[in-house]
Amino acid sequence: MHLFAPQGTSTTMKTPRQKSGTAPRHRKLNHLAHAAMLAGVLAACSPTTELRGHIIDEESLTAVKAGVDNKQSVSDTLGTPSAIATFDTDVWFYISTRQERMAFLDPKILERNIVAVEFDAKGNVAATRRYTMADGRPVSLVSRETPTKGKELTFLEQMFGNFGRFSGAGSEKGPGGGGGGGK
Repeated sequence: MHLFAPQGTSTTMKTPRQKSGTAPRHRKLNHLAHAAMLAGVLAACSPTTELRGHIIDEESLTAVKAGVDNKQSVSDTLGTPSAIATFDTDVWFYISTRQERMAFLDPKILERNIVAVEFDAKGNVAATRRYTMADGRPVSLVSRETPTKGKELTFLEQMFGNFGRFSGAGSEKGPGGGGGGGK
């Protein structure tokens, strides 16, 4: 079906809400929704900074004096240590890390501080030391595995390996292969 318009009139029709030269309302909302989604995606990819561990301020650390403070006063001033040395329990470690994480990627360590408080035989502070990432050394891990006896079973061997290991239903032996009573 063809529509014929009188000469001098346009064949395009405008809706009452639509003003000439403007986009329809749904297009504006569509652009706004796309902008909001783009902002959400960009915000998700922005890095987040995480502080972890026992963060010690300089004022608290300078309050700990060698020869004056003991384990109890250090615990009261600095709090419970993050770790205590494995072989020498007279060394306490307070460890803090500042790291940056980008979306799902592994975090990047920006700063690491370790405060070591050493105690003498009487339990008094002998020294305090501060270590940073610059004091660390990379440790290469050994990838060798210790061989074990036995063999590596495949999935099917694990699934079907128990067939035939159980006694029949008419067996007089109880669970575990022992006798089941006072016979």
